[in-house]
Amino acid sequence: MTLMMLLAASATLAALAPAVARPWGGRAGWFVAAGLAALTAVLVALRPTDGSLSESVAWIPAADISLRLQLDGLSFLFALVVLGVGALVMLYSAAYVKERAPGFYLLMAFFAFAMLALVLADDIVVMFVAWELTTLCSYLLILRSSPDAAAPAGRTLLVTAGGGLALLGAVTALVVRTGTTELTAVLNDPVWREEPLFAGIVAALVALAAMTKSAQFPFHAWLPDAMVAPAPVSAYLHAAAMVKAGIYLLMRFSEAASATWVWPTILVTVGLGTAIMGAVFALQRTDLKELFAYSTVSQLGLLVAVIGVGTPEALTAAALHVVAHALFKSSGFMYVGLVEKRAGTRDIRELHGLARAMPWTSAMAVLGVAGMAGLPPLLGFASKELILDAMAHSPAGTAVGLGIALAATAASVGTVAYSARVVVRTLPGRPMELKPARGTVSMAVAVGTTAVAGAVGGLLVGLLDPVVLPAAADATGTAVGELYPLSLWHGVNLALLLSAVAVGGGAIAVWQRARVDTALDRRLFPFTGVAAVARAQSATIAGGRRVGDLTRTDLPASHLAVPLVVIAGGGLLAAALTTGRWGLGGGVAVADVGLTVLVVVGVVAAVASRTRLGSVIAAGIVGFTVALWFYSLGAADVALTQLLVEILTVVVMVLVLRRLPATFRRRSAGGRLRGGIVAIGAGAVATVGTLALTGDRALSSAGEFFLRLAEEETGGTNVVNTILVDFRALDTLGELVVLGVAALAMTALLTARTPVGGTPDTAPPGPLSDPVLNTVFLRSLARPLVPLMLLGSLYALLRGHNAPGGGFIAALLGASALALLYLAAVSDRAAPLRLPYLPITGVGILVAVGSGVLGLADGSFLRPLHADLLGVHLTTALVFDLGVYLAVFGVILAAVNLLGMPSLDDPPRGGDRAGSPTAPRPTTAASASAPAENDRSATEEAPR
Repeated sequence: MTLMMLLAASATLAALAPAVARPWGGRAGWFVAAGLAALTAVLVALRPTDGSLSESVAWIPAADISLRLQLDGLSFLFALVVLGVGALVMLYSAAYVKERAPGFYLLMAFFAFAMLALVLADDIVVMFVAWELTTLCSYLLILRSSPDAAAPAGRTLLVTAGGGLALLGAVTALVVRTGTTELTAVLNDPVWREEPLFAGIVAALVALAAMTKSAQFPFHAWLPDAMVAPAPVSAYLHAAAMVKAGIYLLMRFSEAASATWVWPTILVTVGLGTAIMGAVFALQRTDLKELFAYSTVSQLGLLVAVIGVGTPEALTAAALHVVAHALFKSSGFMYVGLVEKRAGTRDIRELHGLARAMPWTSAMAVLGVAGMAGLPPLLGFASKELILDAMAHSPAGTAVGLGIALAATAASVGTVAYSARVVVRTLPGRPMELKPARGTVSMAVAVGTTAVAGAVGGLLVGLLDPVVLPAAADATGTAVGELYPLSLWHGVNLALLLSAVAVGGGAIAVWQRARVDTALDRRLFPFTGVAAVARAQSATIAGGRRVGDLTRTDLPASHLAVPLVVIAGGGLLAAALTTGRWGLGGGVAVADVGLTVLVVVGVVAAVASRTRLGSVIAAGIVGFTVALWFYSLGAADVALTQLLVEILTVVVMVLVLRRLPATFRRRSAGGRLRGGIVAIGAGAVATVGTLALTGDRALSSAGEFFLRLAEEETGGTNVVNTILVDFRALDTLGELVVLGVAALAMTALLTARTPVGGTPDTAPPGPLSDPVLNTVFLRSLARPLVPLMLLGSLYALLRGHNAPGGGFIAALLGASALALLYLAAVSDRAAPLRLPYLPITGVGILVAVGSGVLGLADGSFLRPLHADLLGVHLTTALVFDLGVYLAVFGVILAAVNLLGMPSLDDPPRGGDRAGSPTAPRPTTAASASAPAENDRSATEEAPR
């Protein structure tokens, strides 16, 4: 089996988990546990005896992004923790989970897949994607735990996703600066040593991301807040695995980021502060789960601090403590879950006599908390002693090293104290009544396995050399042979003395626990971490609301202000920065003068018109003139697009005008003056900016590339179309999605309430008010034109790759044919446009995505595939263009259908064709606009 197969097997296990859980319920935990155990065995078998194992599969070749996987010492250590502890937690879950098992096992197994992908990834983009997947799994597992979990889940997501944004910033900066996404190459790039400012910024971003995931101050509050999740989630995600994602990131970046002083300063300072703070907060808690949560925060602080020291000995200590912490913390959380199941409470003030009520489980709990306290000869003792020794020998100097070690010792005093608190407050005394132990055997086995492993691991710590030492070597860039072998006994040294001080100080705190409880029975800070996160969340929402208030209006002027300011600012900036001659590069042609005059005439007419329909017609003049201008400049595709858009815009605008008063609202002289000044100023600046940016400008390198290689690369000679469907198809796909959203938005808006009619028709009956007579010309014209336009639409679609045309133009042409049919109909009910516009739009998007999936056969999404059949060149870009055609066609159809709906609020108008005076008059776009122009008296009473 390969690394790719290992990762694929993990994903398959996640996909199968809910299917198994549906008939089996919670017992599906046995299946998932067996799957993770098998993957653990495969992982061990795959591990190379020397060096690392690497594999790569292309994902997005254009961006140099590949599914690169690497199994080295560091990734092996964390993958072993993820899969091994995951198997035990799933075994525990088989008895713990009773309800909604499919979703639970799906998310837990998928989390294992995401963590495995994270630690194996040798591509920095793939690593980031896996990082975010772990965040999402954590959020969903907390959210589904109870009806009251929405707020804690949201706060957890806010903090950890914020760290994800910091990591995204670091990833982006590194990819741009180093020119590669390969993680190994990024970490070995000389930029870390040669550019201290850049290295310091990136190191700070990576540290920030890791600290949010590993619950370091001031981001620690999410971890205790997440304790609403069930015990298996807390044991796996929030103790053994997800919080280790931050530790893994710090260890992976340790060698490179240590080149800047920012890295050790942040990690050591924040880590030690968090370790002491977490220990104090743990001593304040009476809820066992909260106590273990804050103890996790404290232990992670020690890990962060020792990674900040950065020496090979420090990273060896960190690697060993990763194993010890995963064992005693998962054991502790699973023990709490078992106690809660049988005792019905987690409050240490209500628990007593568990030593006699649950003798086996209590003995395992003692082993677990003893390892957490760092008592010899357990694994926790060995790792803690290594941590203290590495800190004391910090490269920052003897005095600094001693200060760091003493701070860690102070945190360890609290560790001993809160670990003993679990034992002395719950185990002695009269045995309490518990629920029967039936069905909890697998839970006890999981607790016992992790606890015993932590105990035996201390005595046999030398057996962990093949796991721990390669991880430390990879994290520091040293050879395994240069590291000291692991040992439980190192003689009498400073680390042993400090460890003895920690145990003695903790014992004193236990002896004087009444005084300690009294001293800590108060608020140490004016606010809690959870309250701070909630306040930040509320402030973010309030800030977003204030930003939204800036545009939360129906006034067009408010919405136009932003683009006007941007255009004006851009134009002024371009004018200020541009040097050289402004010009049109070859003189002004006579045709340009004539077209300019037409544009000016259209603009003046649109501004001077007092009626809405007149302004639409005048604006149409401008649009058609611009289309002619494009054509005269040789841009046939753009000209044809502009022409068709103008035709359909006029149709849509006429339909909209049916709902509006015929004339504009009268404005004061001052309002007209202000509007005129803004319009003239924006136009002048836009003109200057256009001339500055385009005058005498040579063809860009991108333009030269497209002109030179379009036919060679795509087989098409229409450069505009090849850009849309070959080179930048992803942009076009995004635009199709926007069109689909627009169709949905129109449907929601225009079907949510009955449309309100415009001006009532009081004109006397006549040819213009009779829809049958009014549409004779259009109906006669539509018979020959509509089939020809539809055929032309298909022809434009097929020829677009080599000549003016393409999916967008073809869709506009086809939609124009149907719009002609609509206008020619005698009524809305007779209009032959009853086509499913939303499905058509959706199918268009799916067709475009499907053609992109075909490109994966050639190594990249949306890469066109080419073939020659009977001398005809075929390409999947045509399939993509078909998707463009359907999506554009659907959204225009939606606009015509929805805006042309008959208004139920309109009063009856005249008689129908049979002369019935009471029947409501069928409306068409052509007939509805004419009365609105004639009826001035009604519009004067329209609401302003």
